[in-house]
Amino acid sequence: MQIEHKALSVHLLTATGAVLSMLAMLAAANADWAIMFLWLVAAFVVDGIDGPLARRYDVKKNWAAYDGVLMDLIIDYLTYVFIPAFALFQSGLLAGWMGWVANIVIVFGSVVYFADTRMKTKDNSFAGFPGCWNMVVLVLFAVQPHWTVSLAIVLILSIAMFTNIKFIHPVRTERWRAISLPVAILWVLFAGRAAWVGFHPSSWAIWGLVATSVWLLLAGAVQQLIPRKD
Repeated sequence: MQIEHKALSVHLLTATGAVLSMLAMLAAANADWAIMFLWLVAAFVVDGIDGPLARRYDVKKNWAAYDGVLMDLIIDYLTYVFIPAFALFQSGLLAGWMGWVANIVIVFGSVVYFADTRMKTKDNSFAGFPGCWNMVVLVLFAVQPHWTVSLAIVLILSIAMFTNIKFIHPVRTERWRAISLPVAILWVLFAGRAAWVGFHPSSWAIWGLVATSVWLLLAGAVQQLIPRKD
């Protein structure tokens, strides 16, 4: 296969995220939250794979007719922000005025953040919380905390989007990648398992999901507190 065709294949792989987001939305419309999250987890896996492939086959050079970055952002907004925000409100996990506040804050803040050209740091991490609401809402579904806790988490992370707090990219952030990448893979496995069993509270996947989420959420901030030695 020629390099141009490989580059095109990567773009088409990225585009499958749109199909997965539609399948997730259809499941959400039927209040089938477990299936919705399974589709979102599948989209998360595609998002984790297509980036390294895009760089390997240099899609900007070998198939420049398609803008892979733009395609990725469109799909990310659907799968990371819009559908999880809908699920958070429609499921009743955050309903009433709390749900309205959370939804407005999530969708408005995230679209502004996604358009910010300063969102990436020099080490390929994120400056501010990167709007990964799919991960946050999935954990909230799994843990089912009191609504005040859920609302506080949404508001704190929304504020964190517009700070200089660092959040790692488990694939692209080199520092501690030997830990972060396996943790991210484990998160996917735990998330898939938790959704598969309908977020049953006795599932061992719930604890694994919480533990891996804590690492992915805080690793970047810890790196800022512990300067890297040259």
